[in-house]
Amino acid sequence: MTVGVALNAADADNQIDATVDLAREASAAGLRSAWFGQTFGADSPQLAAIVGREVPGLQVGTSAIPVFGRHPLLVSSQAQTAQAATHGRYHLGLALGTKLLTEAGFGIPFERPVARLREFLTALRQLTETGTADFHGELLTAAPPMSARVPGAGSGVPLLVAAMGPQALKASGELADGILPYLAGPRALAEHIVPAVTAAAEAAGRPAPRVVALVHGVVTDDADSVRETAAEQLAFYERIPSYARVIGLSGATRAADVAVIGDEKAVAAEVRRYRDAGATEVVFSGTEIAGEAARRRTWALLGELAG
Repeated sequence: MTVGVALNAADADNQIDATVDLAREASAAGLRSAWFGQTFGADSPQLAAIVGREVPGLQVGTSAIPVFGRHPLLVSSQAQTAQAATHGRYHLGLALGTKLLTEAGFGIPFERPVARLREFLTALRQLTETGTADFHGELLTAAPPMSARVPGAGSGVPLLVAAMGPQALKASGELADGILPYLAGPRALAEHIVPAVTAAAEAAGRPAPRVVALVHGVVTDDADSVRETAAEQLAFYERIPSYARVIGLSGATRAADVAVIGDEKAVAAEVRRYRDAGATEVVFSGTEIAGEAARRRTWALLGELAG
C-alpha cells in the first residue's frame, strides 16, 4: 500500500512555486504521491504536470475535477498533457461535484449527475486510450473531427472517481480504474464502499479497483484542540448529503470525528485500519491544520509508513 499527501499552498504568495517546494519536501520524506484538489482556483492537472516535471519519481494526481462545467475533450487534453509531462505518473480523479457549487459557480442545473458521470467516463476513456472518440450520449457528445492524441501520453490515463454513493460506486466499478473516497472511515469502506465498487468491477469483467482513501489528519499531541479546529473547517461537508451519509456509515456524527488526529502511534494504527478495510492507497489531507511543525512531523511518519 502506498501513502501520499494532498498539497495545499493556496495561501502562498505564489501557489505554483510553493507547491513545488512542498512536493520536493514530501518526496524527500519518503511519500509516494502528491495530490491536488480542484476548485475555482489553480488548474489541478497543470499543477500536477509542473510538480511531476520538477520532482522526478513522485506520482501526482488530481482529486478531483467535477464533471459539470467541463467536457471530456478538454479534460482529455489536460490529462494527456500531464501524463506526457510526467512520463506516466499522472492519475486523473473525477467527481460529481455538488449542487451548491455547480449551480452557483457555473449557473447550470445540477441534474442527472450519475448519468453525466457515466457518459463522461465512457467518452474520456476512448479519448485517453485511442486519441479519438465517437460518442453520442443523451447529455454529452465527443466526436472530434481530428486527432485528440497527445504524443508521449501513452495509451491511457488512470481514471478514478470520488465516489461513495451506491450509484456512483456502481458506475465507477464498471467504467473507472478506482475510487477516491473522502471522509469515509474504515467502517464505511469495509462494509459499504469497497464491497460495492469491487462487485461492480467484477460484474463488468474489470480488474479489482484501486481504493485511494483520502484521510483528513495530522500528528499532534494536542488532539482535542486540533479536532475542534478540524470541526470548524470540515463543517461544510456535513451539509452535503453524500458526505453526511458516509460520515454516518463510518459511525460518526461530525466530519471531524472521521479525521485521524493523534500521536504517531494513534495515526499509524488508523492507517493500518484503512488498509485492513480495503484501501490500496492512503492519502492524507489537511496536514497543515496544526502548523508547520505538526505537518512535518506528520509527513515524517507517513514517509516511514510508505517505506
